[in-house]
Amino acid sequence: MDKVVSSAAAAVADVPDGASVAVGGFGLCGIPMNVITALLDRGTTGLRVVSNNCGVDDWGLGVLLAEGRIAHMTASYVGENKEFARQYMGGELEVELVPQGTLAERLRAGGCGIPAFYTPAGVGTPIAGGRETRDFDGRTYVLEEAITTDFALVHAARGDRFGNLAFHASARNFNPLAAMAGRITIAQVEEVTDFAPDEIHLPGIFVHRVVPAGLAEKRIEKETTSR
Repeated sequence: MDKVVSSAAAAVADVPDGASVAVGGFGLCGIPMNVITALLDRGTTGLRVVSNNCGVDDWGLGVLLAEGRIAHMTASYVGENKEFARQYMGGELEVELVPQGTLAERLRAGGCGIPAFYTPAGVGTPIAGGRETRDFDGRTYVLEEAITTDFALVHAARGDRFGNLAFHASARNFNPLAAMAGRITIAQVEEVTDFAPDEIHLPGIFVHRVVPAGLAEKRIEKETTSR
């Protein structure tokens, strides 16, 4: 039952080229940087990544992107990464843009074993092109398929040896959902500890490897100061 592994490198040692990977984080909050760096160091390439965004040019998933390790990106926001724009415009990167709420629900559905669901988001736009639609109570909805991935990489403030996790503030937005979608989920945690049952945000059934990461570097996405 003890899911703690010795290092981030050991945790990602079996991630193959071409794997699909769900990655937690929201902006620069809750980024699993230790395991992303371990994946970079391992040389894994051709990755098919699902995440809210793709980091920035020198942080988060941006470090994998800069080395050409990501082949396909499913995301809801990509506006902070110049290299992302360059690769996409140059035909080097395949991109699927998904409304943020839809992306969150596709990951959650995948973790819950729900194959698809209907949503009003995207109806009447290119996002709905070629997809099944259905009317409920006079309103049109588009069918969206759930997302599951080979692996998931997430960051948590606290975790225990059984894989139970707790997240801090807005790091709770996408990390639990990404963790649920992965067939093998790797969680870097700032503190390995014990939990009272009502302190758990994500049960350990969704988590397969726990990497002690210590206090993580927390970058500011846009710093605003006043005189």
